[in-house]
Amino acid sequence: MTDIFLKEAIVYVAGKPAENITEILSTKKYINEFLIAKKINLTINQTRNILYKLSDSGLVSSIRKKDKKKGWYTYFWKIEILKSLEFLNKVLLRQIEQINNQINSRELKQFYICERCNIELTEERALLHEFICTECGEVFKMKDNSKLLKELRKNLEKIKKKLSFVDQEIEKEKQKTEKQKFVDNKRLDKQASVKRKNAADVRKEEKKKMNKIAKKIVKNPQKKKIIKKTKVKKGM
Repeated sequence: MTDIFLKEAIVYVAGKPAENITEILSTKKYINEFLIAKKINLTINQTRNILYKLSDSGLVSSIRKKDKKKGWYTYFWKIEILKSLEFLNKVLLRQIEQINNQINSRELKQFYICERCNIELTEERALLHEFICTECGEVFKMKDNSKLLKELRKNLEKIKKKLSFVDQEIEKEKQKTEKQKFVDNKRLDKQASVKRKNAADVRKEEKKKMNKIAKKIVKNPQKKKIIKKTKVKKGM
């Protein structure tokens, strides 16, 4: 289900040629742009144009790596699943708003049509032309909106249902993101704990070595004299 929604979001932004990019980019790893171009059978410039469009809308992200031999940068891309779903959510909400406006308009206003020219006008505009078509001279007829309203309501329910599924996928993706953050933080905490323990062990070992050296100096009389002389000199 998620892949279908991702594909829809990508096609909405970049058009039909971008459709196959979804399957290539919907991984956790970043993908080389030359490999993407090869898989979708487009030139690198065509592929980049698509990726830039998607990037501008926040649907994909990229990193770049420098080729040590050639010296140029190559970009690697992946799809941003949560942002893509949220983008589609906004698109569907706009569509719902537009259809609601159409429904309200059809319910509140009367429309007239020239059946010969298939021209439709509001009652106000038809009145300006005295209900006569300026193209063919036929008289405008009142349009029955019942069929169109039925189609609009049907389409509205369809989009609302899709929106509900998209919202569910968004919630799932958010939970995955939070879970991954928890795992990452736990791993970082563990790494930090290991570093602290290693540092403490190093300090402990150094302290042991210093204590051993101090004991040897105390046991050796000559070294005691050296220590006393050093103290005297310092006192002077």
